[in-house]
Amino acid sequence: MQPETLAEVRAWFQKANNDVRGAEIDLAADPPLIEDALFHCQQAVEKAMKGFLTAHERIFRKTHDLDELGRACTAIDSTISPLVDMARDLTVFAWEFRYPGATEVPSAEEAHRALTTARSISSQLLSRLPAAVQP
Repeated sequence: MQPETLAEVRAWFQKANNDVRGAEIDLAADPPLIEDALFHCQQAVEKAMKGFLTAHERIFRKTHDLDELGRACTAIDSTISPLVDMARDLTVFAWEFRYPGATEVPSAEEAHRALTTARSISSQLLSRLPAAVQP
């Protein structure tokens, strides 16, 4: 992997880690900031997928659609299909609670499940990359 690509991949995964950390902080708040935590969970997965695609020198468009990004990742490694299935439901959190509206806020339990999903997907995508990318 070229040094520039390596640096970009690391940057994507660092941003994903920061979003996981943001979700953890949001859920530890009293009361928990559920909507913000869910946004960070979606963002963590999006950035991990974009890091994975970057590592494989695949071009992707600007999108928050985890299904679209997941299909591109699955085209590289079909064994990540279960991860893509897990990620699909997080897509709406990119915008669902960012603005006022009538949408019901999910429970703290659902937000914790989303955080577990984000952690799992990010770490599993990273584990499929060369050791040079690993922190």
